Amino acid sequence: MKKTLLVLTSCFLLACGASAADGQKIATIDLRKVFDGFWKTKQADAKLKEDAGELEKDRKVMVDQFQKNEERYNKTVEGAKDLALSPAERDKRKKDAENELLGLRDLEGRIKQFDNTSRAQLAEKQRRIRDNILTEIRETVKLKVKAANYGLVFDSAAETPNGTPIILYTSGADDLTDAVLKELNVNAPATPAAKTDK
Repeated sequence: MKKTLLVLTSCFLLACGASAADGQKIATIDLRKVFDGFWKTKQADAKLKEDAGELEKDRKVMVDQFQKNEERYNKTVEGAKDLALSPAERDKRKKDAENELLGLRDLEGRIKQFDNTSRAQLAEKQRRIRDNILTEIRETVKLKVKAANYGLVFDSAAETPNGTPIILYTSGADDLTDAVLKELNVNAPATPAAKTDK
């Protein structure tokens, strides 16, 4: 961990030194703010929540079915213990209970599989969306950088593996955050006006 931090710090210092020596301009951007403020991120978050809600509904149907089956199984087990019944009927109910238990275990396995698959699908979708959004942000940053002739752009929100900021100070003079965010949100769909009570 310390080795990685040392390598990152060294690379950062070398890059800054090389840029200063070449006379290249350095800019900063708060990538977290840009990512969170981009309309496509908000739209994607809403869609992911909607998808998660649909999956939760499907899961609830399965869990409700499991609970009903479990109740039926418990009644069958209790019925198999009823001494008023003939031994043949008790044996029949025991076998029914065993079959219901197998069904319960199968359904429990399907619920676990559903949970694992759902989590994996949502995580993959989230990763794909994140990568696409970051690609679009980077392309917009490149256009801004070329237009203003910057040599390097650092993420002012970046942190080390220990959670400490990589950039300890920036004057904000060459910060591209607002300009990039404005450019990204140029084509944002109009949000419906909030309803006001009369």
